[in-house]
Amino acid sequence: MNRREAHTAKPIMRIIGKVLLFLALNLLLIVLGLYGVLYTVAKGPSPTMRDLFVRSVRETSAMGFLADWFLTEAEIDAILSQGKDVEIEDTDPSLIVIPQPTEPEDTDEPFKDAWGLVDEDGDGIIIDPVKGEGFVGYMMVVLDPSRVIMASKPEDFGSRGYTVAEMVEEFDAVAGINAGGFDDPNGEGNGSIPDTLVVNNGHIYYPENGVQEGFVGFDSNHIMHVGMFTPDQIRDKNIQSGVCFGPVLISNGVPREQVFSGINPRTGIGQRSDGAVLMLVIEGRRVSSLGATYQDMVEIFMSYGAVNACNLDGGSSSMMWYQGGYINNCASVVGIRPVPTAFLVLKSEDTNNG
Repeated sequence: MNRREAHTAKPIMRIIGKVLLFLALNLLLIVLGLYGVLYTVAKGPSPTMRDLFVRSVRETSAMGFLADWFLTEAEIDAILSQGKDVEIEDTDPSLIVIPQPTEPEDTDEPFKDAWGLVDEDGDGIIIDPVKGEGFVGYMMVVLDPSRVIMASKPEDFGSRGYTVAEMVEEFDAVAGINAGGFDDPNGEGNGSIPDTLVVNNGHIYYPENGVQEGFVGFDSNHIMHVGMFTPDQIRDKNIQSGVCFGPVLISNGVPREQVFSGINPRTGIGQRSDGAVLMLVIEGRRVSSLGATYQDMVEIFMSYGAVNACNLDGGSSSMMWYQGGYINNCASVVGIRPVPTAFLVLKSEDTNNG
């Protein structure tokens, strides 16, 4: 390098150094600002905001540590334990009356169900946009409950999970949502190991894991049961398929009153009195949709006529597939997450489900 080149290089390096210093200082200010905001929320005068913050981050696999920055484990446990010691009545099957199949009427008008929802294309599935304060989502109404299955691949438990799209393809289905939770250390799990018991074709897998905050499953008559069940109770009720996550949101038409949560993407499932299955997905962690609370879900399911309803795994796992693609936006920055279980909708001609 000659003297002129060296003279030119020094100012360039000084400029680059100043730019990097400027960026580093701004990044530090942003981090300190965020820390200050979180500190104010966690330690400020509003217990409601504090509790919402703790529940929101603790419901995620990757961000749960944020609560530990500001609160003791005892304080966190006290917040998370609120509303959990609630008795859930056994599902009353008599509240669900599934009508016998009838020949479709010879009319050009699309079918409208008793709740005023219209099946525009006649495929037996209605997609209804959902909008609330700070969130958007979709409700999928499956008119024939015999088309709904809880799909899983027990032979792959422990080795690999499947995205909802892959589950749909594996079972030759037409629609689906994610279902139960899975072992997810630091948000890096591969979706292969359920973290609670799973019922598949009447066989119970991982019974030692229990039901966490709630179980949801279908019996041989396509009636959906929700509750806190032991393996023996699941067998006694002739439940053929089901998963756990919870909490139970609605039981025998009665909405859960004390159900606490943060704001996050959500997935849930319910059933109306006519047997129609309700599948809900709420988008979250976006400017256009922050997410929903469990109470929001209760109100949504009640508005769609749910007799029973249960929360499923949410967050970055929340996905809904219909007619060849996902219809909701994924909350994960790393892409669609594989899961061990999903609720799927079979093709109408393939309803030999029980």
